[in-house]
Amino acid sequence: MTSVLRQKVIVQPGGVIEIKSPDLPVGASAEVIVLLESAPIPPRSLVSLIGAAKGGFASTEEIDTFIRREREAWHS
Repeated sequence: MTSVLRQKVIVQPGGVIEIKSPDLPVGASAEVIVLLESAPIPPRSLVSLIGAAKGGFASTEEIDTFIRREREAWHS
């Protein structure tokens, strides 16, 4: 039968993790799995995404400039 021990720990300098528990019998074999918590990504508003993607335009002025340059490239 497998028993589970779950603890939150802080990674020490050098990547060292220390687990102490009276539930761990001396000489027993154990498997350790480390799950790192990542920093939460702050939510972004949909308005902030406008024009952010490749090929996207943030304003009508940017669109007009792009179209004007394309037309000039066709005529040269």
